[in-house]
Amino acid sequence: MKQISILGCGWLGLPLAKRLLQEGFAIKGSTTSADKLPILENAGIMPFLISLKAEEIQGEVSRFLENTSALIIDIPPKLRGVEKENFVTKIQNLIPFIEQSSVESVLFVSSTSVYNDEEKHVNEATTPNPDTESGLQLLASEKMLQSNSSFQTTILRFGGLIGEDRHPIKSLAGRKDVENPEAPINMIHQDDCIGIILKIITTDSWGETFNAVAPFHPTREDYYIDKAIDWALAPPAFNHEKPSVG
Repeated sequence: MKQISILGCGWLGLPLAKRLLQEGFAIKGSTTSADKLPILENAGIMPFLISLKAEEIQGEVSRFLENTSALIIDIPPKLRGVEKENFVTKIQNLIPFIEQSSVESVLFVSSTSVYNDEEKHVNEATTPNPDTESGLQLLASEKMLQSNSSFQTTILRFGGLIGEDRHPIKSLAGRKDVENPEAPINMIHQDDCIGIILKIITTDSWGETFNAVAPFHPTREDYYIDKAIDWALAPPAFNHEKPSVG
């Protein structure tokens, strides 16, 4: 039975782990919260308490990676608030543990934020040119992982993540002066994210870079007003005075 380790069993990582279990994989999963360890264990996942810090990695990383053929890294950069940290350094600290393990393949969950909002159309051949701190750190982490010859890394850049319990309209409802009304939407549903990751694993699509968004791109104004109506929320009001980018 092929064993996969998922670093970050959060909003996407946990349902992904459950799906991979259904497909016959043995799964190790990590969380930064001790309270979540029983949740992972009850789901059939071998649980680990692991926290990546800029100065060190806390937890049994070597045992987490032991006898694992593939590692999925699904931890977002923490760049806001008091506890913001250097994400690139975290990945840099992780790499020696991967090199010393049985891991042959790495899937790094990244973001389309590695592209500049000024770009009208992008694909995997487009040179990333991030204009945000998170985009810059994700791109640096991508390069560091893919340039390592000890393992093969596939980069998976998701658009905005949505699901049954997660949608930007919850925070945008009723707001005034929302910017970029004409910018296109680039979203992807949790179910599709899981399906794409499963496809990469089952087809051994390693050493690749993929962008993943839903194949429809209405304007932000049209999309969020429609979603507000669907969810019975107050629609946001958009600012048309500034040019839209994205």
